[in-house]
Amino acid sequence: MIHLNSEQIQINNALLNTITPMGGLEFQRNKIYIGENVAKIYAITKYPQTIDAGWLAKISNIPRAVSCQIFEPCDNSALIEHLSRSVTSYRGVAESSRDALARQRAEKSADDAENLMRQIDQNGETVGYMSNLVMPVAKDKATLDKICRAIESASAALRCRIRVLANLQKEAFQAIAPYHVMPEIIRNITRRNVPLSTFMGGMPFASSGFSDRDGYYFAKDAQGGLVVLDPWLRGSDRTNTNFVILGVAGVGKSTAAKSLILSEFMSGTTIICVDPEREMKEMCHKLGGDWINCGGGSGGLINPLQIRPAPIDEDGENDRLYGDDTGMGAMALHFKTFEVFIKLYTPDMTEIQKAILKQALEQLYACFGITWDTDVTTLKPKDFPTFSDLYALLKKRIEAAADRSDLEYLSIIVRELAEGSDSFLWNGHTTVNPKSRFICLDTFDLQNTSDVIKKSQYYNILTWAWEQMSRNRSEKVLLVCDEAYLLVDPNVPQSLIFLRNVAKRARKYEAGLVIISHSVVDFLDPAVKMYGQALMDIPAYKILMGCDGKNLSETAELYNLTETEQEHLWGKRRGYALFFAGAKRMLVRFDIADYKLRYMGRGGGR
Repeated sequence: MIHLNSEQIQINNALLNTITPMGGLEFQRNKIYIGENVAKIYAITKYPQTIDAGWLAKISNIPRAVSCQIFEPCDNSALIEHLSRSVTSYRGVAESSRDALARQRAEKSADDAENLMRQIDQNGETVGYMSNLVMPVAKDKATLDKICRAIESASAALRCRIRVLANLQKEAFQAIAPYHVMPEIIRNITRRNVPLSTFMGGMPFASSGFSDRDGYYFAKDAQGGLVVLDPWLRGSDRTNTNFVILGVAGVGKSTAAKSLILSEFMSGTTIICVDPEREMKEMCHKLGGDWINCGGGSGGLINPLQIRPAPIDEDGENDRLYGDDTGMGAMALHFKTFEVFIKLYTPDMTEIQKAILKQALEQLYACFGITWDTDVTTLKPKDFPTFSDLYALLKKRIEAAADRSDLEYLSIIVRELAEGSDSFLWNGHTTVNPKSRFICLDTFDLQNTSDVIKKSQYYNILTWAWEQMSRNRSEKVLLVCDEAYLLVDPNVPQSLIFLRNVAKRARKYEAGLVIISHSVVDFLDPAVKMYGQALMDIPAYKILMGCDGKNLSETAELYNLTETEQEHLWGKRRGYALFFAGAKRMLVRFDIADYKLRYMGRGGGR
C-alpha cells in the first residue's frame, strides 16, 4: 500500500510482475543475469570527429541489443571558451612537434575545434552532453559473446571507443532502465560534449526507412520504417534495374517477387514472366494479361529458326551479346543463337556436324530468299522456314552425298524436331503474339520432360524475350526468370553467358532482369563460375531470403555477409530478407497490402 497526500493507492501487482524481471537480478563484475537471460552493458566513451547521418543506428539497431541515448543541454559560452583554449593548445603542438603524425593530428584537432566553435557561435548551434549505453541480451553466454563481437566491430568501424562498465553493471542497469535516473558515476564516465545536430543525426530513427523520391512502397525495414524504392533510378552504386532473389522453398520468395511485379506493372512497366511452376497464371488472368502455354500449347510456339532483329545500341551498331561481333547482321547473330540452342538440345553433336548443319541452314534460308544482308524487320513469322523444311532439305542432301554418316545423324536429330515427339514444341511458325503489358510464358507442362528439353526451351524463350526487351528503348520492360538454374549447364556455358550479357546490357534499353533461384550453389559451379558469379553480382538489387548449409556459406562468401546477416538468413523467417540497394544493406520485412494479395492468387505457397 502506498500513501500519497494522505490517500491510499492500491499496489498494482499485475503491473509490477510485467515490469519486474522474473527470476530476479544478479550483478557480476562484467555481466548481469536477468531472470534466465544474460546481459552486459557497454558505454561509448569516445566519438569520431566526423560522422554520417544515422551513424548511431549501426550500433543501436543490432538485433538483441538494447540502447540508451541521453542528451543534456549545457552552457554554450563555457564550451566556446574551452574550445578556444583547445585550438590554441593544438596549434602550439602542431608548430612545435617534430613528429609528422603528431603534427598532422594536432592540426586536424585544431581545425575541428574551430569549425565546432564557429558552428556554435555564428550559427547558434545548441550543444550538450551525450551519453550512450548499449546492452546486449541473450539466452546463453555463447550467443551473448557473438552479439558483443558485433557491437565491438560496429563501434570500431565507426571509429568509436567502447568499453564494458566493469564493476558498474548495477549502476549502468539503473541508467539504462526506463524507470530510473542516471547515477552520477555513470554520467561522469559516459557523457561527452557534442552539438545537438550530432546527437539528432545519429539517432536510430534518423536512418529508419529508405526512400527514393519517385518510388513505390516496397517493404518495411527492421524498425518498421517504409522502404520506398524506384528501381529505375540511376546512381553511382545503382547502375541497373536488375534483381536477384534467392531463398529456399517456403520463405516467401514467390510472394516477394509477385509484390515487386505488381508494383512495377502498376507503374507502367511491361512484365514478361518465365514461369516453370505455374505460380503466375492466376495473377496474370486477374490483371488481364496474356497467359501463354510454352510447354506445347497452340499459342505458345516460338520458332527457333525465325531470325530476330539485331538490337541496336546507342551508337547505332548491333549490340554485342556474344562477344566481339560488332557489325554482324541479324542472320549472323541468329546462327550464334541457334548454335547454342542445338548444343543444349544435342550436347553430343561434334564440331563437324555443327558445321554441316550451319551449311544446310544457310542453303535453307536462301531457298526462302533470306541472305546475310536481308532486313528481317520487314518479314513476318510465316516468311521463315520451320524444322519440317530443314528435315526435307537434309533428306535431299543425303540422297546426293557420298559420305552420309554425319548427314544421317543430323536428319535423325532434326526429325525429332520436325515430326517426332518434340515437334509440338518447336516445329511451326511462331504463334506467340501478346497484346497486353503482362506476359506469362508458362513452361509447367515441361516438368516431366528431360533436362535437355527444359533447358532448350528455356533458352528459346529467353532469346524471344530479349527481342521484346531491346526493340523499344523508351519502353520499360522487366523480364522475370523463375528457376533460373535451368540455364546452368557446365557443358554449354554459352546459355549462361547469354543471360549474363542480357543482365549487362538491359540497362541500355530501359529494361531489367529478375533472377529467381533457390540458391547460388548452381551458379558457382567451377565450370561456370566466371559467368554465374557475374550474374549474381551484376544486379544492383539483391533480395536474400532464408537458407542454410552450403548455400548459406556460399552466399555469405559471395556477398561478404556479417555474422548478424548470416544469422538472419539461417533463421529462415518467412517474409524477411536482407535487401541490397546498391551499397545500402538492410533487413526488410515484406508486409504485403491486402489489395495486392487479392491479385497474387494461390500459386507459390502464399
